[in-house]
Amino acid sequence: MHASTVRSLLVRGMLAGLIAGLFAFAVAYVVGEPPVNGSIAVEEAQAAHEAGAHAGHGAAAAEEPAEEEAVSRDVQSTFGLATGVLVYGVALGGIAALAFSFTLGRVGRFSPRATAALVAAAAFTTVYLVPFLKYPATPPAVGNPDTIGKRTTLFFLMILLSVLLGVAAVIAGRRLAPRLGNWNATLAAGAGFVVVTAVAFAVLPDNDDAVKAGFPAALLWEFRVASLAVQLVMWAVFAVVFGVLAQKALAPRAAAEAPAQVGAPVAG
Repeated sequence: MHASTVRSLLVRGMLAGLIAGLFAFAVAYVVGEPPVNGSIAVEEAQAAHEAGAHAGHGAAAAEEPAEEEAVSRDVQSTFGLATGVLVYGVALGGIAALAFSFTLGRVGRFSPRATAALVAAAAFTTVYLVPFLKYPATPPAVGNPDTIGKRTTLFFLMILLSVLLGVAAVIAGRRLAPRLGNWNATLAAGAGFVVVTAVAFAVLPDNDDAVKAGFPAALLWEFRVASLAVQLVMWAVFAVVFGVLAQKALAPRAAAEAPAQVGAPVAG
């Protein structure tokens, strides 16, 4: 694939990521913000309870002024959230477009739209879903702040491992295809991915302190479902939008590579 074509697909991928980010922001704001607000309220209630317990012991210390937020909650839930989601969408859209450029024509004779859907599905599965199943998302201020570094490291390690296993599954499927056929090779590679991932789940440590004891289970479930919905919407929209853009961008190339018509009508 020519460098100019890759650049064109990269730009279209970033644009598709931006559009997908807008949809994801809408879902995050409508579905994700209520559980976040609820978790903050729980944290504030626990802090107030602890402060009251300390006061009950007769401590005659001067009351400390409340810490002011550097960024207000209103800004965090609107402009801050939109900025983060859109930048995330553009970045992942560009990376997915490069993966599409490498994948197109190498994993089967799929159209650009179908290839875009496959790349988006693979990215959603390896970059988010598999790590989420091992280390699910948690609302802010509900975990042990002393272990946040450890939990972050484990999460990104799971992402890296999941992506590498996904790439290995694709390579294995391609090598098995001549002997087993495309369908059986795909099933074998997928089964291998699941088995090795299950082993990784068993070997890697759990985040037992990711959620404080006593945190409402229903609120935690709502937050995790919302987090999953945001990612699902983002990758689904990206697959549709980028598939259309890539199809249009590659149409001239497909026309040029099509076999020329043999013969022409001769005037009588």
